[in-house]
Amino acid sequence: MKVRLQKLLADAGLASRRGAEAWIRAGRVHVNGRVAALGDAADPERDEVRVDGRRVAAEQRSYWLLHKPKNVLTTTADPFAKEAGRRTVLELLPAAARRTRLYPVGRLDLDSEGLLLLTNDGAVAQALLHPSHGCEREYHVEVWGQVTSESARRLARGVELEDGPTLPCRVRVVGYDRKRDACRLVLTLREGRKRQIRRALFALGHPVRRLVRVRMGPLRLGDLPSGRARPLGAGEQRELLRFVRASARGGSPAARGVGLRSGCSRTARVRGGSGPGPRRPG
Repeated sequence: MKVRLQKLLADAGLASRRGAEAWIRAGRVHVNGRVAALGDAADPERDEVRVDGRRVAAEQRSYWLLHKPKNVLTTTADPFAKEAGRRTVLELLPAAARRTRLYPVGRLDLDSEGLLLLTNDGAVAQALLHPSHGCEREYHVEVWGQVTSESARRLARGVELEDGPTLPCRVRVVGYDRKRDACRLVLTLREGRKRQIRRALFALGHPVRRLVRVRMGPLRLGDLPSGRARPLGAGEQRELLRFVRASARGGSPAARGVGLRSGCSRTARVRGGSGPGPRRPG
């Protein structure tokens, strides 16, 4: 697959995209023996790309699954980390993984936990993140108060937020702990707006106590301990690349095969009245 030369050089870890553009303008980059021009593209698997006469080798693709804990930033660098007493997700990877330029795919906010993929494969990131592919994300959520059937249906149909209504999603109410006044939900979404779940549940009167992402597309968190990371297995990589190919053909397998229903499942409905209003921890 052909990609812009500046992206190809950046993905190979040779320069930033802006630096690569400067090299191209200076005539230092050749593709198949011809001086490259800004805007040119090349296939790293088929075309011969050289910088100052040295051939550019495609960087080996790497895929790491991380169980992000709370108070860890989903970023590659944080200039205020020491003052704030927090870490970045890259700091949780083993040293061998950090020798490759890895980037987190999507975000989990500071207080959220769960599955995060780190990779240098731009096609995979595109397939998992682009809204047109409808990649499913599954979350285990604990909220304050008892979520009624009506609230679950409203959440499933979509909640009006300041930046527009949320898309329909699947909602399953797992159970309510009366002593703790806490309700557990399983949510399956196909969009990833900033703090969307927290904002939608707060609007319904149920602030989030805990939020854990357990699935993203074909990837599952499984029993990976919090704060630990592991490389994807061969079978997981095949499934992930199959997902990417399906997305490139016009939508993810999940988007084509599973319809999102408005409302919660019959077995998950919670009996009761309107339920309590918003609560604050403590």
